[in-house]
Amino acid sequence: MPVLEADGALPRGDAKRRAVEAMFDRVAPDYERVNRVISLGLDRRWRARTVAALGLAPAGRVLDLACGTGDLARDLEREGHTVVGVDLSAGMLRVAHTSASLVRGDGAALPFVSDAFDGVVCGFALRNFVDLPDVFAEVARVLRPEGRFAAIDAAVPTSRVLRAGNTVWFRGAVPLLGRLLSRDAEAYRYLPRSTEYLPEPAALVAALGDAGFVEATRTTMTGGSVQLLTGTRT
Repeated sequence: MPVLEADGALPRGDAKRRAVEAMFDRVAPDYERVNRVISLGLDRRWRARTVAALGLAPAGRVLDLACGTGDLARDLEREGHTVVGVDLSAGMLRVAHTSASLVRGDGAALPFVSDAFDGVVCGFALRNFVDLPDVFAEVARVLRPEGRFAAIDAAVPTSRVLRAGNTVWFRGAVPLLGRLLSRDAEAYRYLPRSTEYLPEPAALVAALGDAGFVEATRTTMTGGSVQLLTGTRT
């Protein structure tokens, strides 16, 4: 199933959900290796910032939302946390390298009881959900009161110069590298463009507040090309 529409448009609604699930099933075997290359190895630093942003004491119970191959889960385990990973893609879960418990599920209808976790993390997946407010509401539901949420994702720099560099790399180099290194070149045409799904920064923070989070903040890294969204459940 192609991830982009026949006219090159990004899919929406149920079509997006089906296309994204199928895409991640296809790219799963190469995903970690290609990510290391296209992030120039900076993904390790970004994940470390995400884990630190939770601010949890050791031995917390943390949900890795859209866990993929388990990068964030492994980082959390090294910090002494008990981790559960959930992902829509069965292909990703099959190749995940983590001792965390893994569950197949949708971020908009999480298969967990309320107040089950001390923290929730999400790595580079916000733009892949169909309905982000529904996902934020589910994250709030499964977090205990005062539980923490930290999500990292791509962003577009505000600086004209940095935005131009970001475009050259993510719209030019990344699709080329995807064609060379991955078995699904189209996925790496989709992934840089998928930032178009994300709300503007103020709207993204407001959506987190609307879901019941306080201290909602957004910070950027790497010249504004990566954003970290955090909040505390009321």
